Amino acid sequence: MSPSWPATTRYRLRLAPSGLALVQDLMNTRAIAPYGADLLGDGATASAWAVDALAAWSEVSGLPAPAMVLTDRDAGRLRILRSTLRDLINSDTPPETPVQPDGTVGFSLAGSGEVQLVPRGSGTQWIAAACWTEVVLGQRSSTWERLKRCREPACDSVFYDRSRNNSGVWHDAKTCGNRTNLRTSRARRRTVATA
Repeated sequence: MSPSWPATTRYRLRLAPSGLALVQDLMNTRAIAPYGADLLGDGATASAWAVDALAAWSEVSGLPAPAMVLTDRDAGRLRILRSTLRDLINSDTPPETPVQPDGTVGFSLAGSGEVQLVPRGSGTQWIAAACWTEVVLGQRSSTWERLKRCREPACDSVFYDRSRNNSGVWHDAKTCGNRTNLRTSRARRRTVATA
């Protein structure tokens, strides 16, 4: 049985591999109609998301995750982190102001002899450290570049592009792709009709 990522699975999206799914899940906590409310709307909803997402992360990473009770202020910090991460994907240019990732990591030696990066801290600082660690690992394994925002404005969910040549632009070509293509076709017909 695969772990349950509360934000990403509600949109029925393809999951990023391993711990990168935590970053994807955080970016998918925002509200998208008709799938549900913002999962970081307040401390209570952010805590519920964190408990489930960190349990899933712990399952795929093999590392323990701390107990998490978040405040409304913490939820606000997570929304800022979410926004920063969403701005980083699908961006051809670096941010105008350098991003200063928050969080501290340490090292541990797994039973297999593999060195692991381990998030440190508590609350949102620990979540930020876990996310930035997964971004670094994803960049090293070339999986980070496959996280994309759906180009359908009404959707804008974050999906993992499993296409052979990494050319996907919609989380689902049948729904979001068709909507976009239909709008483009109608606009073209209106332009021809008025010309």
